[in-house]
Amino acid sequence: MITSHPNPQIQKKQDEFFKKCPDSEKDFHARLFRIGNVSYRYHQRATSNNEEVQRIYYEEWLEGLPEPIKENAKSKGFDNCKTMLPFTRYVNERTDLGMDEWMKQHLPEDDYIYYKSGAETT
Repeated sequence: MITSHPNPQIQKKQDEFFKKCPDSEKDFHARLFRIGNVSYRYHQRATSNNEEVQRIYYEEWLEGLPEPIKENAKSKGFDNCKTMLPFTRYVNERTDLGMDEWMKQHLPEDDYIYYKSGAETT
């Protein structure tokens, strides 16, 4: 199970933060890092699709958005939207890679339970 950040510079900053973290807060922050890193890896997978396919998904995604949000996304254009979390989640789910299942498969069980309890309140 890989829960580290894929960017070595960010992982180094997390490690440095963790070293300075009071013992009473280490478990909490370690869990947040694991959840954040696994989530980051999930969204990063969407960008591995070929750009032509991503553009097709972008047009589909736009069609499903409510009007004010659709207009805003259109005005930003594909290049600015292709890394936005709502779009990357759409791409992943469009290719049968649901975030909930991804998190369940890539987090320790207690972290997944914590993630789900927070996800339901947001």
